Amino acid sequence: MTLDQALAFGIIGLTVLFFIWGRLPYDLVALAALFAGVVAGIIPVEKAFAGFSDDVVVIVAAALLVSAAVSRSGAVETAMRPILPYLGTASTQVPVLVASVMVASVFTKNIGALAIFMPVALQLARRTGTSPSSLLMPMAFASLIGGLVTMIGTSPNILVSRVREEITGQPFGMFDYTPVGAGICLAGIGFLAFGWRLLPAGRKGGASMDAAFTMEDYTTEAQLPADSPVVGKTVAELEALGEGRVAVATIIRERFRRYAPTPQWELKAEDVLLLEGEPEDLERIVARARLRLAGEKGTASNGSVEEVSVIEGVVTGDSALIGSTPAQSALRERFGVSLLAVSRRSQRITQRLNAVRFRRGDVLILKGAGSGLPEALGTLGVLPLTERDVALGRRRRSYVPVAVLGVAMAVVALNLAPVGIAFFGASVVLLLLRSLSMREAYDAIEWPVLILLGALIPVSEAIQSTGGSDLIAGWLSGMAQALPPMGALGLMMVFAMGVTPFLNNAATVLMLGPIAGSLAQRLGLNPDPFLMAVAIGAACDFLTPIGHQCNTLVMGPGGYRFGDYWRLGLPLSVIVVLVGVPLIAFVWPVRPG
Repeated sequence: MTLDQALAFGIIGLTVLFFIWGRLPYDLVALAALFAGVVAGIIPVEKAFAGFSDDVVVIVAAALLVSAAVSRSGAVETAMRPILPYLGTASTQVPVLVASVMVASVFTKNIGALAIFMPVALQLARRTGTSPSSLLMPMAFASLIGGLVTMIGTSPNILVSRVREEITGQPFGMFDYTPVGAGICLAGIGFLAFGWRLLPAGRKGGASMDAAFTMEDYTTEAQLPADSPVVGKTVAELEALGEGRVAVATIIRERFRRYAPTPQWELKAEDVLLLEGEPEDLERIVARARLRLAGEKGTASNGSVEEVSVIEGVVTGDSALIGSTPAQSALRERFGVSLLAVSRRSQRITQRLNAVRFRRGDVLILKGAGSGLPEALGTLGVLPLTERDVALGRRRRSYVPVAVLGVAMAVVALNLAPVGIAFFGASVVLLLLRSLSMREAYDAIEWPVLILLGALIPVSEAIQSTGGSDLIAGWLSGMAQALPPMGALGLMMVFAMGVTPFLNNAATVLMLGPIAGSLAQRLGLNPDPFLMAVAIGAACDFLTPIGHQCNTLVMGPGGYRFGDYWRLGLPLSVIVVLVGVPLIAFVWPVRPG
């Protein structure tokens, strides 16, 4: 072993130890590893920041942004609405949700696919009494498996494609992963459909920060336009669109006539409705019934293209609003903000919003131009509650993001543009179409993951450039020579699967990808199946909550403990190996043709 190889292994070893230790953020550890590599001289100064300009960083960022736009569009929830009433038990809910998340993961990043369906799962759990712990972990594992089918489904596939290009000069295509990934998906659905019973029953999810801000229901004012699908329907039918969590408190007709409606009350065009519920539920019913919020008449930015924000805030004791109404305060005219909803402790609001007199402690949902909203809140004496995102007033229930995603996928499939260009273009189009605001786009991108990738790419290349990959491949080849080719392939997959729970999956691929290629060449075998084995092993992290963000995401809402993951994850890992290895060898022959 040369000095450079020893330094490269030492830096990688310390990086792995710090990842396992977990006291420092992954991105900071990766940056420290990059700096150490430059100081040690194993990473040339001129290549130190080359990783941040790598195509893979752009692809991952763009995929996250597109996934966020699809999630916020509400299109998936709308598409699933007809079947939700038939999902009354966990036995029916788990297979449908698992299959849905898998399909979504084929076309979007797995973390995005899981985020799309988590609200649906939690709504089902509340409505039917199913424990969220029975639903969320199978969905997280399904998102990881579904990501195996296409290049963009998961970061390991993108990274392995890049490694293959370095080894053979040709990257994997968008759908090269599909035959193997689809087979593993079918096996995964079959197991998870009944395997969820291995999980502990009755676990309650941890309370989120939203619980700290739980108030009385909000009251919002909306008008029923003539083209609404609920014109001529009853109040009960309208409330059903809110899944029973929104109440029609008051109906106002002919400007001044107020009615406390019964469930069978017939709705008429131009009715003014006072609705009570949580912001997310109010947003849902407003979108589904195509109602027109009173606070959205006109725009706070006076028709400009300036970004509009929606924020939740509390009226403080020294607020200038106390004792006045929105009309008297001239909120829109003087401050450029609109009142969308009000929540008041222990009191139902029956007046139109423009006539409500503000009190200390009232919680308001306000909409206004993003640049002027902080100053307006300060002047008005409204303290923003910034810990939770407010859905009301952010309606984007359209299929535009899904259509843009479909076009990007078609462009890549037809080889009209590389993956990076196609998804970068899709991101720009979605931003131009206002499917996401710039602020939401920045929030959607997982910056620590991008920094991790950009920093570790040069470090992983140092292992290869110093000959370290060939050295490890020699060690592994000594073990693999006693095995048949299928055994060597299985060894590579199990090795990747065993390392991933303690590392970020991207780090696993960056470290093991070149080693897998070197091992295959030493054994005189085709490198493609070994690279596929690394991609699958790195993507299938089912044993801990820390190896992949999807597993971490469901830990709190599902009420899981660290030791719960192996109950479902260990048998699923065995199934992936038993199904994946033969499929890889069948699709990608181990011996060169």
